Amino acid sequence: MTFETILSICLGVGLSASVGFRVFLPLFALSLASYFDVWQLNESWEWIGGTAALITLGAATVVEIFAYFIPYIDNLLDSVAVPLAALAGTAIMLSTVADLSPVITWSLAIIAGGGTAAAVAGTSTTTRLASTVTTGGIANPLVSTIETGTSVVMSIVSIFLPILAGILVIALLFIIFKLYKKFKPSKT
Repeated sequence: MTFETILSICLGVGLSASVGFRVFLPLFALSLASYFDVWQLNESWEWIGGTAALITLGAATVVEIFAYFIPYIDNLLDSVAVPLAALAGTAIMLSTVADLSPVITWSLAIIAGGGTAAAVAGTSTTTRLASTVTTGGIANPLVSTIETGTSVVMSIVSIFLPILAGILVIALLFIIFKLYKKFKPSKT
């Protein structure tokens, strides 16, 4: 496995985790990176760096960010966010992973890309639901701001420092696992 392959996997995992917070923002960041030749995507995914994709993903990003600041609409979006995040995480991994066989690429895309995105999105959805229940939705804009900020930071780190992004994702998944174990109902 080459260093370029490792970087591409870390990029994909980092952006997939970012997709768990906002579906379109990391795709838009990847589109920008491809458009400005910061990252080269797989041949079949080069369209993401095209002008049409850039404009479409940019508009979708703006709409998504603003929609999450409307209480109860944010919960409605969360109801579709986990499956969409899993699909987007899978697509991101497919578009970024370089120099691997199709079997390994698809396995990484589904497990590392889709799985990471779904785990983060599920945690995010649970956090927003708890915020809605405990504050009547008043704290949801704060949760949205933190999630959007995290998605922006993770997207930037993933593109420019992919190894660090990989490490951050491992830490994030560890925190999610610890929270799950802490709040999981006991079988007594």
